[in-house]
Amino acid sequence: MLEVVLIGAGPYGLSIAAHLRHRGIPFRFFGRPMDSWLNHMPKGMMLKSDGFASNLSDPNGEYTLAQFCADRGIEYADAGIPVKLDTFSAYGLAFQARIVPELEEKLVVKVARSKDGFSIQLDDGETLETRRIVLAVGISHFECIPPELAVLSADFVSHSFQHHDPQSLRGRTVVVVGGGASALDLAGLLHRAGVHVQLLVRDKSLSFHDKGPALKERTLWQRLRRPSSGLGPGLRSRFCSEWPMLFYYLPQEVRLKIVRNHLGPSGGWFTKDLVVGKVPTLLGFSIEHAETRAGKAHLHLRGADGTVREISADHVIAATGYKVDINRLAFLDPEVRDRLALVQGSPVLSSTFESSVPGLYFVGLAAANSFGPVMRFAYGAAFAARRITKTMRKLVAVHREAFAVSQIEAVRNRGPRAV
Repeated sequence: MLEVVLIGAGPYGLSIAAHLRHRGIPFRFFGRPMDSWLNHMPKGMMLKSDGFASNLSDPNGEYTLAQFCADRGIEYADAGIPVKLDTFSAYGLAFQARIVPELEEKLVVKVARSKDGFSIQLDDGETLETRRIVLAVGISHFECIPPELAVLSADFVSHSFQHHDPQSLRGRTVVVVGGGASALDLAGLLHRAGVHVQLLVRDKSLSFHDKGPALKERTLWQRLRRPSSGLGPGLRSRFCSEWPMLFYYLPQEVRLKIVRNHLGPSGGWFTKDLVVGKVPTLLGFSIEHAETRAGKAHLHLRGADGTVREISADHVIAATGYKVDINRLAFLDPEVRDRLALVQGSPVLSSTFESSVPGLYFVGLAAANSFGPVMRFAYGAAFAARRITKTMRKLVAVHREAFAVSQIEAVRNRGPRAV
C-alpha cells in the first residue's frame, strides 16, 4: 500500500514531487514531463508570465528559471524579456531530471476505490494500491469547444490545444476563434508561418498587456498603486497571487465571480506586433451556427448591432480556452466521479486541496474555483506544493504512529512469552 501517488508531470506535479521527495514522504509519480507545453502549445509562443513568475518550486529554491538560463547562456530578466516556450519547456525537463528523477513515464488508465484507498491501473498493465492520490493534470482533458462549433466534424474544427506546429496548416485557409492569449498567439504564429488565417473575436476590440517599466525602474507611486505580482500588476492580482488561502475563505459566489472575470481575454504585449495590422480580424461578431458545405466550414455570424455575416474556411480552430469538467477525466472510475461534489464542473475542495472523496486531491486548473486564478499559472505551483506536502507529512506521520501502536498491541496480546 503506497502512501501517495502523484498523477501529472507539468509544473504542479513536478513541484509537488520535489517537495514530497525533500520531506522523505514515499510516493510514486506518473506522467509525461511537460507534455502540454512540449506537444500542445504552438511553436514560437512566448509566456505571458514574467520570468520571476515562471519558476517551478523546489523546497530550497535552488533551481530557478534564472539559474537554468544562466547555465545555458539564455537571455533572461525577472521582467521585460518574455520567456520563450522552448526555454520554459527545456527548464521543466531539466528540473525533472535534476530534482525528481523518480518520475515514471507511464499513463494512468484507471483509478477506482479500494478498501483502504484507491486501486490504480497503468498503461503497461501494472496495478497498485495507494492511500492518497494527487491529480495534477493541468489543462489536459479540459479543452472547450463552444456548442455552436461542436456540431462540425473533426475534419473542420479543432481546439488550439491540438496545434503545436503552425507549419502543418500551410496551404489551408483557417479561422481562429477567440480573443485571448491562445487565439492571438496562434493567429500571429500561423500568419508568420504563411498560413492564410483570419481572426474572429466576439469583443469589439483586442486587448494586450502593457509592457510597463522594468521592476527596478518603477516609481514608489507605481509600486503602491499597482504592485507587481505573479499574475501581473494590480491590487487584485497581488491578492490572488500571494494569498490563495485568504481567497479560499471568501464566499463561494465571490470566488466564482473573481475566477470568471479577473484577467479577462488578452494577449502579451509582445504579441501585438504579430497580429495588429497583419492578421485580418473580424471584431464584434458571435457565431450563431456553423455548417459544412462544398468542402468548407461556413460560420454564420451576428454582430452586436444585428448585422448578419457569413465567412468560410478549410478549418476552424477554437482557441476558446479550457473549462473543468470532471466527467472528462475518463480514467476516473464512474463510482469515483459520482461521489465528487462539484460546482460548475469543478471539484469542491477542502483547505488542503482534498475533494469530497477522501484521499483524492486536485491541484492546478481544477482547484481555481477554490484557491483563485493563480491556480491557472505556474506561479501557483509553489503554494500548492507546500500545502499538499504539509498535509501529506501529517497524514503519513499519523498513519505510521497508528501502525506502530497496533504492532505493539499485537505483541502484547500474544502474551508475556511473546514479549
